[in-house]
Amino acid sequence: MTNETTRREALIGIGAVAGLAALPQAACAQPGRKLGYAIVGLGSYATNQIMPSFARCQHSRIAALVSGTSEKLARYGAEYDVPEKNRYSYATFDRIADNPDVDIVYVILPVSMHAEYSIRASKAGKHVMCEKPMAPTARECEAMVAAAAGAGKKLMIGYRSRFQPHNVAAIELCRTKAIGDLKMIRTAHGFPIQPNQWRLDHKMSGGGSMMDIGIYSLQAARYLAGEEPVEVTAVESTDRRDPRFATVEDRIDFTLRFPSGLLASCISSYSSSHNEYRAIGSDGWIELEPATAYRGQAMRVRRNGATSTPNIDTSGPDQFVGQLDHLAQCIRDNRTPIVPGEEGLRDIRIIEAIYRSMREKRAISLT
Repeated sequence: MTNETTRREALIGIGAVAGLAALPQAACAQPGRKLGYAIVGLGSYATNQIMPSFARCQHSRIAALVSGTSEKLARYGAEYDVPEKNRYSYATFDRIADNPDVDIVYVILPVSMHAEYSIRASKAGKHVMCEKPMAPTARECEAMVAAAAGAGKKLMIGYRSRFQPHNVAAIELCRTKAIGDLKMIRTAHGFPIQPNQWRLDHKMSGGGSMMDIGIYSLQAARYLAGEEPVEVTAVESTDRRDPRFATVEDRIDFTLRFPSGLLASCISSYSSSHNEYRAIGSDGWIELEPATAYRGQAMRVRRNGATSTPNIDTSGPDQFVGQLDHLAQCIRDNRTPIVPGEEGLRDIRIIEAIYRSMREKRAISLT
């Protein structure tokens, strides 16, 4: 038995994937103050998921808040002990350049506002974390990357699943060919969206389910494959009689073809519930369901005719803490984040090709 075979067998065993969760977060921790984040946009995701996570961070803290609602600034400023001088409106945002407490600006706004505030943050001399999708167009993404580079600052996209232990383990199992050579990936993400929200306004969201939830299917296909797709084919299914879909799409089924011959069959939906993927290899498969939820991930692995449930170590940082501290550590160590602006740009270029394939009803080359 070769050393590589032994490694693969060890990875696949129950409990043997325990150490994999820490891989993306690994860095040389440096002593000193926690780096300060300014949170731009105090909506549900920021206040219910991101901001509470700072209590568990080792290298990051909330230093400032930015909102157009004075009541939110007062409420969350008091809750997170943010002094009044570090509470900004959108009109006063650029004054953040003079605030040494702020090292990083985290943009958590409707997609149409991502480019503007990311670029303004870079010009203010701050590092940037921007939520996904990065921006409505590749052109805006390119401008964001250029602004960060011109300022000598880092730009990271909020792909939290890259720091989630089960996803980290799945990537490692695929890379080490624990299930043989990858042949197919199936991934589906969707939920029945409620009406009357900004995500259903194309001017604010840049698109429908594909931009919002389908990006998880796209990301999963790419990070499991470990290679970039060369062609995409997409079909849309939207009931335009439904008032939710007056300006955005509902369901998209798209297929990615990779250089190795691997195919990824992907679903994005605003009318049905999905949160799963399966990577199928020559010797078995890896399945996560749910795959990219805020919590509750579960993995199954099939190999040699037997299905197992690996014991993934989740005792370390969760995906939110891992993401926040990763950028702080990258700044201190002067390293490139594992999900830099260029990664977000790649996704948006592919999404633009998906929309083009839908419209033109043909395969679109990505090369």
